[in-house]
Amino acid sequence: MRRRLFTRLAAVSVLLTAAACGSSGGGGASDAGASSGGVTTVEVGLIPIVDVAPLYLGQKKGFFEKQGLKLRFTTAQGGAAIVPGVASGQFQFGFSNVTSLMIAQTNGVPVRAVANGIASTGVAGKDFGALMVEKGSPVKSARELEGKKVAINTLKNINETAVRASVRKAGGDPDKVNFVELAFDQMPAALGKGQVDAAMVVEPATATVKSQGGVQIASPLVDVAPDLTVAMYFTSTAYAQQNPELVKKFQAATAESLAYADAHPDEARQIVTTYTKIPAAVLEKVTLPKWPAEANRSSIEALMKLGEEDGLFKSTPDLDKLLP
Repeated sequence: MRRRLFTRLAAVSVLLTAAACGSSGGGGASDAGASSGGVTTVEVGLIPIVDVAPLYLGQKKGFFEKQGLKLRFTTAQGGAAIVPGVASGQFQFGFSNVTSLMIAQTNGVPVRAVANGIASTGVAGKDFGALMVEKGSPVKSARELEGKKVAINTLKNINETAVRASVRKAGGDPDKVNFVELAFDQMPAALGKGQVDAAMVVEPATATVKSQGGVQIASPLVDVAPDLTVAMYFTSTAYAQQNPELVKKFQAATAESLAYADAHPDEARQIVTTYTKIPAAVLEKVTLPKWPAEANRSSIEALMKLGEEDGLFKSTPDLDKLLP
């Protein structure tokens, strides 16, 4: 299974190179990193979700330009798809959940985190990620998902681990849950049509499902650990070694962007409309994640232990080498 996972990561890299969708338009990754007028353009692989609002906001506010950087964004379905893009040099930086980074490291993929990304709110029932069912569903708790079909954005990754944690906490057997892979933006429709019994959604899909009358039955990310560090920005170890000053500039601009987004939630919400199709009425109801400056290592250790239980890693991840 792990060998298939590694093969799949490499295959996704090839697919992304051929078919990745650039949200800012213009140019491929081949000229990323080129310097023009003192400004270096870098390609960043992102997921089109609320989590990455600080980078779009930071670019708009000039925080990256101040550091001599211009970001060019390319979107993908999940962190597992972005990791091989960074490792192969298609992207200079990427956004990925922590589980994908740990899987990559234990598979020998040379990546390292360079800046914090997002954290759970830590409040059950009021988090940006939620395990949800359609209005009128007979499923009332995570325990009742045994034998049911549950949508997650990437199989054998952070959201599967988180849902499994919720099922265990509710007294159920996660091995009896039928997980299916589906992009976040496709989950609301799949729930509405009855194609899946439940979905592990994150914003803005969370607000979309709620607007359809969907019901939350668990907060999986909160169930993993209090104030869970969910995702981080990362690069390849080779790029970090060859471009230490550029990485420091990216870290500085990202830190400023995270702080600004945290302090200006209305602007963070507004920037989301530039890279997603979320309606304004739904956007107002979006639950924003936390954007802390530093990662919560103890929460990552808890996530790592659950991942080991789920058989995600070839060996125990080396967090000292992975985290900044």
